[in-house]
Amino acid sequence: MSETGKAELKKAEQKKSIEEMLEEVDGIIESLESGDIALEDSFRIYEKGMKMIQSINSRIDKVEKKIIEIDAKEQDGDEA
Repeated sequence: MSETGKAELKKAEQKKSIEEMLEEVDGIIESLESGDIALEDSFRIYEKGMKMIQSINSRIDKVEKKIIEIDAKEQDGDEA
């Protein structure tokens, strides 16, 4: 995949919700488990799924950090 294609895919993923991305990963898993896909296509689809999982994990990490920050601010406010 070209660098332009990768950038476009990343932008498209950023517009999707985490739930939408998880649904797509589920579809990828089903496709791979079916065994109806050629080997080369399986590798390509697997790679796409792994990249999506990395993106999902990154987004979840960011949300967790924000929650920790908000919680810490609230605890500081309660102590004042």
